[in-house]
Amino acid sequence: MTSGKAQFKPDAANLKDLGPKDLGPEVRKKRKFRKKLRRLCCLAALLAVVITILLLLLHRPGRYNPPEVVDEKRVPKYLTHHLGETINNGLQLDDPFDLHVDQHKINGAIAWQHKHKWSKQFGDLAYSAPEVFFDPNTITLMGAVTVVGREFVVTVVGKPALDQNGLLNLNLTKVKIGAVNITPIARIIAKAAYRKRLETKPMDKDDIRAKIWPSLLNNQPFDPVFRVKDAYQEKRKVRLKKATITKEQLLLRLAPLPPQ
Repeated sequence: MTSGKAQFKPDAANLKDLGPKDLGPEVRKKRKFRKKLRRLCCLAALLAVVITILLLLLHRPGRYNPPEVVDEKRVPKYLTHHLGETINNGLQLDDPFDLHVDQHKINGAIAWQHKHKWSKQFGDLAYSAPEVFFDPNTITLMGAVTVVGREFVVTVVGKPALDQNGLLNLNLTKVKIGAVNITPIARIIAKAAYRKRLETKPMDKDDIRAKIWPSLLNNQPFDPVFRVKDAYQEKRKVRLKKATITKEQLLLRLAPLPPQ
């Protein structure tokens, strides 16, 4: 015999059209479990993305190994006996001369200069351990930036070149934090900071920084005239005539300008 009432069994096709009260307890439990599972999967995926980005930001390039300052009191001989003498001799002769820069030796000098003369604190940011790399037609600068106790390695890549008019363009091509390319964001932030800096403290047009910043931010070429000091600490100017960048080497052709 069959019962007087027909038992209703919803099939899979119309389960979505039924409200929670129309479903049996087992179906409702399965639905709740699936919802929780979906939320858990979404949370796990979001957490995985956050961890991946954090690991990429904290990535330390394998080639980044800044030298330590061996003798803090003594100026590196590479600055005084090589670079300094070469520049001084060229100024005295008043003829174009070549300045050869070795990657490993200049990094030792940079480390000493940074420790004694360069600013290390910029608001909440602390900059330390700069290191430069010379590759064919490319200069890369790396350094550690500390924010709220966390250290990140920032990489700036440029392809400096002189145009047919003798103007220098630094051609900033890439800015990275760890392994994350932030070039567009870095340009926006740097432009805003530079405008604010000019509003509060205008920069002398002869200051080399007033030429370098527009070149970095807007790839704007500038006249590559730099101020140096001779053996008598007198300020002189030299013009960059040629720059050749090869593996771990930089060769600059400099021409002294008449004293003013």
